[in-house]
Amino acid sequence: MNIVMRSITALGLISALAAGAASAQPYAPNQSGVTMGHWHLNSRDIEANKKIFMVMGGVDGGGGPLQRVIFPGVMVILNLGANAAPATAGTDGSVVNHVGFVVPNVQQSIAKWKAAGVPVQPGGNNRLDQAWVVTPDGLRVEILENKNQTIPIKSDHVHFFLPSPAIPDSQAWYVKNFGARPGTRNNAPVDDIPGTQLRFNKVETAGAPTKGRILDHIGFDVTDLKAFIAKLEAAGIKLDRPYTMNEQNGVALAFITDPWGTYIELNQRPNPAYIN
Repeated sequence: MNIVMRSITALGLISALAAGAASAQPYAPNQSGVTMGHWHLNSRDIEANKKIFMVMGGVDGGGGPLQRVIFPGVMVILNLGANAAPATAGTDGSVVNHVGFVVPNVQQSIAKWKAAGVPVQPGGNNRLDQAWVVTPDGLRVEILENKNQTIPIKSDHVHFFLPSPAIPDSQAWYVKNFGARPGTRNNAPVDDIPGTQLRFNKVETAGAPTKGRILDHIGFDVTDLKAFIAKLEAAGIKLDRPYTMNEQNGVALAFITDPWGTYIELNQRPNPAYIN
């Protein structure tokens, strides 16, 4: 193990201890029973990428075929399964261009991360309240600042890049089907779901579907998956994978794809503990 990896390991362990067990909790669901669950990555190098997220402040979610790093509001899952294929491409060029975290002080955070070997890029137009982490797999992660935030890091957003005519339709689709709260940020449309904000950016050409790329899918946790599926099917939404329950741990799942190519996992977890 080289010096960079040793540094990342040491800082990751410190970050995990400091963040505490509460970081493993999702935010309380909205009126539709939905909260942000996870980002699922088809990673080429599980060890290196997991250590990056640990340095950034995530908590180790344990080993196994699916490696997990847990942040307030989202769990990052790195796929190590025997049948998992490496990502075909990064998030750039996909319908989900990037995901984002928010920290209290961007410059302080990235100084620590860079010292530990995390690949950090500066913000656009020399912004000091923005930075980018671009993993070796091509996952783009925007880092933004909220000086009033009282925790070191938390999930902030998922950013869709869509042709202009699709943006109001996509915003309305998540409002109707996921109970998202519509609004605006910097004069651009957004949808708020506990644990994340869905943001929409205009592009000339539609992006590629997420499935098979580094960010293969995003996951939402729901409180009653069977009822939620029934509502989706009543709205004409077809399942890519039917309702399935793991009898050993009680976790249920299903998959859908939104009309613009975002692959979505739906999960129901037994006895979740929420951040209010």
